[in-house]
Amino acid sequence: MTSADALVVNAGSTSVKLTRIVGGREVVAPVDLDAALRGSPPGSVLHRVVHGGERIAPAVIDDALVSELRGLTELAPLHQPPALDAIGRCRQQWPDVTQVAAFDTAFHATLPLAARTYALPHRLRAKVRVYGFHGLSHAWASGRVRAAVPDARRVLVAHLGGGQSLCGVLDGRSVVTTMGFTPLDGLVMATRSGALDPGALLWLAEHTDEDLPTVLERESGLAGLAGTGDMRVVVERAAAGDASAELAMEVWVYRFLREAGGCVAALGGLDALVFTGGVGENSAEVRRRAVEGLSWLGVAIGSGDVVGVNDPQDVTAPGAAVRTLIVHAREDRQMLAEAEPLLG
Repeated sequence: MTSADALVVNAGSTSVKLTRIVGGREVVAPVDLDAALRGSPPGSVLHRVVHGGERIAPAVIDDALVSELRGLTELAPLHQPPALDAIGRCRQQWPDVTQVAAFDTAFHATLPLAARTYALPHRLRAKVRVYGFHGLSHAWASGRVRAAVPDARRVLVAHLGGGQSLCGVLDGRSVVTTMGFTPLDGLVMATRSGALDPGALLWLAEHTDEDLPTVLERESGLAGLAGTGDMRVVVERAAAGDASAELAMEVWVYRFLREAGGCVAALGGLDALVFTGGVGENSAEVRRRAVEGLSWLGVAIGSGDVVGVNDPQDVTAPGAAVRTLIVHAREDRQMLAEAEPLLG
């Protein structure tokens, strides 16, 4: 087993990101999984798996683990199947290569009992609880900030991409997050609704013949509000005066601020705000709107809020009480670091 030559497979809901790391350095990444499977076998393969259930650390993949992860599919229906497919194909092609699963839910194992418990009868609480997601991204971003700003104990990480979540990190440990039992909860996302009154779900189930999983996972969020899940298009249309796009932005900002305020309250204050993920890293307009609503906390970004060469990139305005940073999402590096004890 070795991490000297590792293929990192990050299977998302719509794409697969691949990284080949040899001797700690990235080499040319395969264009897709087919190309990777045609190449030379790596020393190890690391797979990102969104839902790990009760697991709190990476694990070597075997038949029993695959069966366990398959049983969690209905809790993450957009993400678990692509990951399991990639795992199956890699194991079939390279049966003698050690393969490791790293779990997005594991970082949130430190959530306090009150934060991960729903107010349900005891017979149901063992089955339904807060898991939290995007853990690999939150772990990487918060770790980068702690290294750059050691005195930032209370960190709020905003992972904003197709899927979106906030995570409050206290002294490097997840203590609050906006996704719950499934990745549907929390912020308004590209095609996912985010938090929704459970009574509304009961009403929809009783009074309509809608395919609710499809509606909530694929037809809601920005797509439901503006007809597109692409935040870049929504921002452009809003700037041009499109009413539906502006409403989508206003709904997104409102939900972001409401959820962020709760996270800050759970943290007991805020030392640093971090943006990561495709939208968080690349949309200055999204960052501007989010930060404006948090100005009462002492959050402000400077006029030079553009993506630069530094990582983390500090975009804090002079005199602001809270540091604001941009971190490039690197789940692959976080996976490699977490899997190192298993690979030797």
